[in-house]
Amino acid sequence: MFKRLSGFLLACLAVITAHAVQTETVLYRQGDAVLEGYVAWPDKANRNSPAVIIVHDWTGVGDYVKGRARQLAELGYVAFAADIYGKGVRPASGPDARAVSSQFGGNRPLYRARMQAALDWLQARPEVDRSRIAAMGYCFGGMGALELARSGAPIVGAITFHGSLSSPTPEDARNIKGKVLVLHGALDPAVNADQVRGFQQEMNNAGVDYQFIAYSGAVHAFTLPTAGNDISKGSAYNANADRRSFAAMRTFLDEVFQ
Repeated sequence: MFKRLSGFLLACLAVITAHAVQTETVLYRQGDAVLEGYVAWPDKANRNSPAVIIVHDWTGVGDYVKGRARQLAELGYVAFAADIYGKGVRPASGPDARAVSSQFGGNRPLYRARMQAALDWLQARPEVDRSRIAAMGYCFGGMGALELARSGAPIVGAITFHGSLSSPTPEDARNIKGKVLVLHGALDPAVNADQVRGFQQEMNNAGVDYQFIAYSGAVHAFTLPTAGNDISKGSAYNANADRRSFAAMRTFLDEVFQ
């Protein structure tokens, strides 16, 4: 009875302590490109609020990344779901998403420019503490968080969930100013052992403060419920890895924002 009551009280406490959230769809630019992002922030945000740029997977800004932005806002952060592709570019199918995402994976300067545009927009928000901004991303978006860090941008942390770790310019890791957290599926065929070793060598050579966590039994897209549960396909949801990686993210953000 006591255990059941304790669980109930903890659940109530979680609801009570969650921040009320406001959201807004916003337009901004990178060069001539019009971008459409989504921002979520706690009701009581002030000029000292830490902030997180969240980068979408290869389908673009949609319900999933918007939901993650709201989750972070409930934790007290200003969360900006950045748009890398451009207003109205929201590929639905695998082939279409692969074609669009490859335009940025194969052009890292353009990807960095889109990330910098998101950072510029977020830094201009009056409630944001410019000295406490981090970036995170899912799959394709994980690459973006790392590329922003590699560019030398003044972010305190970069987090990637089942994201690409490759870099055509590994020497750029010396530009990283903050800490890095990699949340990886141990069985991910899309980010194989060679890519993992290359990334770790890149970070080690540059003396970056990084953490690398691999979740057993998890493949690519382990935080995406829409990925299904058939790991033989190489992409599948894993509830344990999703829960554990979210907890690791929270601990990491507590550390870099302290």
